[in-house]
Amino acid sequence: MGTLKRIDTMNEIIDYIISWLCYGDEEAAKRVAYTSDESALETYDLIIVPEGHLGKDLIAPALSKPVVEQPAKGKTIIRTDIVYSTFFFTSRAEELLNPQRDEHGRFAARYSLLHEKSRLLIPRLDEYARLVLKQLNLPVPDEGFGHIYLTHDIDTIAQYRSVRGAVGGIMRGEAKQVWAALREIHNDPLYTFPWLIEQDARVPHADAIYFVKQTDGKGYDYPQYPLWGRDYKRLKKLLRHSNTYLGVHGSYYGAIPKIKYSRMYRAHYLRADIDQMQRLADAGYTDDFTMGFADQAGFRLQTSRAIRWINPKTMQLTSLTLHPLIIMDTTLSNENYMHLDEEEAYFLCERLIDKVRMHHGDLCLLWHNSSLTPDKYHKSLYEKVIGCI
Repeated sequence: MGTLKRIDTMNEIIDYIISWLCYGDEEAAKRVAYTSDESALETYDLIIVPEGHLGKDLIAPALSKPVVEQPAKGKTIIRTDIVYSTFFFTSRAEELLNPQRDEHGRFAARYSLLHEKSRLLIPRLDEYARLVLKQLNLPVPDEGFGHIYLTHDIDTIAQYRSVRGAVGGIMRGEAKQVWAALREIHNDPLYTFPWLIEQDARVPHADAIYFVKQTDGKGYDYPQYPLWGRDYKRLKKLLRHSNTYLGVHGSYYGAIPKIKYSRMYRAHYLRADIDQMQRLADAGYTDDFTMGFADQAGFRLQTSRAIRWINPKTMQLTSLTLHPLIIMDTTLSNENYMHLDEEEAYFLCERLIDKVRMHHGDLCLLWHNSSLTPDKYHKSLYEKVIGCI
């Protein structure tokens, strides 16, 4: 019975990946077989030849151009195992092969085989999907965006409106700014939400999502604004009246909050390992927006399209949908990450956005309210980026 169950599970994974490669077209997926038996072309129009690794040994897939043959009119053989490649990149299986982690325990872009030759700038799996559709003589999706997610992590609401923040500001000689912020929250330099709402409204079909911290505020989770406090209640009212969505911003330390108001999740510091993701799925969260590298922008999952997560340890297709994070503000500017100037950052954003548009993918951006201060270029950059969507 256990063997039969494993076979059923593998068939479920294979069927799901093939359907995903067909952009969800179930009729098209029925024309595709994953087999080394070329006689299957009598029944199917396209076969993808497996290399024997899915569900068995774990290796890094080839990143060369797929080998395609057309033995007869309307019949195609793809000899590159693009099903396994899809599993490998979207399941985060590479992290099981490479134990290296950065100072925050994250699998960083610099450890990934995608870091070489600017491979993170290409959504390889989206190119595979276009290949499948073309070989089936089906139209590829028109250019445009499937979805646009303008997301914002609320790491802190304000700079000066806590005791620690106010005292720190006064000690730094910022007493005038402190008193102004204490009198009216809109005077606080980090309370940039009205401006963000205004900018996001320029993209009428976008979903704006604000991820709210649910932590104890200790260590890397500092500061934690009280969700019962006046400032958060005021902000929550503003966001709700602005047709935005709320998501959960989880703890740096991996604790999974109980679901209270949202099934959308993003880990603090983009810090999430495979075991934590399984706990996330088990807890009932349905949509994760963590999947981007902190140290390099681009296509961490090698796709711009949402995909259900397959646990590479258990080989189970979970109910958790991953939404690839394409660009994060601090990734562009941080001296420990890409350390780009504003012009370089905009050029990269424009290039990545064009790739998403080309493949009719989902554009997911992350801009922090706390990054929009005069000493950084993220405010003017976001305005330009919103203008090019």
